[in-house]
Amino acid sequence: MKISSLRTPIYSGRKQSFTEVTEEALTERIAVIGNSEAAPPIEEKTGRGESRYRRIRFCIFLSGVSVFAQLYAFQPLLSQVSSYFGRSAAVSSLTVSSSTLGMATGLLFFAFMADNFSRKGLMVFSLFSSAALTLLSPLLPNYPLLVLFIFLKGVCVSGVSAVALAYLAEEVSAVTIGAAISFYLAGNTFGGMAGRIIAALIAGWVGWKWAIFSIGIIGLICAVIFVYKFPASRFFNSCRVPFRDKRRQMKQLFMNKTLLGLYAIAACLLGCFVSVYNYLGFRLEAAPFHLPHYLIAAIFLMYSFGIAGNILAGKLSDRFSSRNMLSMFILLVVTGLLLMMTPYLILIIPGLALFTLSFFSAQTMAGRQVTVLAPAARTSATALYWLFYYVGSSTIGSFSGVFIDKGNWNGFFGALLLFSGLSFVLALRGRLNKA
Repeated sequence: MKISSLRTPIYSGRKQSFTEVTEEALTERIAVIGNSEAAPPIEEKTGRGESRYRRIRFCIFLSGVSVFAQLYAFQPLLSQVSSYFGRSAAVSSLTVSSSTLGMATGLLFFAFMADNFSRKGLMVFSLFSSAALTLLSPLLPNYPLLVLFIFLKGVCVSGVSAVALAYLAEEVSAVTIGAAISFYLAGNTFGGMAGRIIAALIAGWVGWKWAIFSIGIIGLICAVIFVYKFPASRFFNSCRVPFRDKRRQMKQLFMNKTLLGLYAIAACLLGCFVSVYNYLGFRLEAAPFHLPHYLIAAIFLMYSFGIAGNILAGKLSDRFSSRNMLSMFILLVVTGLLLMMTPYLILIIPGLALFTLSFFSAQTMAGRQVTVLAPAARTSATALYWLFYYVGSSTIGSFSGVFIDKGNWNGFFGALLLFSGLSFVLALRGRLNKA
């Protein structure tokens, strides 16, 4: 058996079946191949210590920084946008949910079409086009047009998310894939944190328009570095897959109950996460806390716990069952929400830290499972994962704002506990099904 069988398959016109492959089975399969005298060495794919691996790691980190700095740049600016355009908290949150809805729309498109383009070419287009739309956003004359541009920006950045995990699975050796994925997700986390903090601080000094313009400049710089440094694919060639075959592939993925469970978990958890970071600032600037804008901006430093969670989960996923770890981290998400429900700042802050670390750890575990469960359809499987992920962000993130408009914080946290509890049930069910 040749090592090429583990690479992304080029369409051959034959009907393919997609069976569930456990992490252990995949590791065993690679070990057998590596021990075969006739097989080429496993070092064909890049790994730790190689220059190519370092360039991939650096650039994939930058792509995450650019995407997530732009995607959630408006999140710390909701109160200013609400006042500037005369909109309610729930309506002003459309500046966040429209970007994630655009991301979901783009991912639905790329789930069918991503394999028609080169991995690097698609990511380069996404980074440059999204930066351009971000730079134009402060110049728009009215709120509906602003929301439209933000939606289009979400569509553009989806090209990176659609293929990043597939690229890593194709180009990075199996023994380091967990660490590589965690580094990509750490870039997402750092970008989300840095973008929010920079936007909040600049907006506090000179207004939200200059804040968004600054984020666009950061996105443009990341795009320029990426186009020169990021290695092109060695183990993937773009190909045109007939729509009917791609549709059959999608149908087979949707018949995989474990994958569907992971998709639902992604939707529920990100919806909870976005809701907390959308609206917690409204709570902290009101009675009884009355925190100033620069301290509210500092809550986004909690994303550093997310970076730690990505790295920790990446290492743990290479040593322990990601199914068991996923259930554990979701329980910690629930614990963090319970702490944030209290009226005491001394409990809210550590609760937010625990919530953030646990969310990103769970995301890493779920993302790894998706890449393992669909080895012959990684692009489609990961694109669908991110599709559900951002649909959850858009729908739950906006829905939860209704409680904020009514000042019902208990209802707000109660709804988030319901969604996170559902995630735990799904994770436990998936673990028992594989037991």
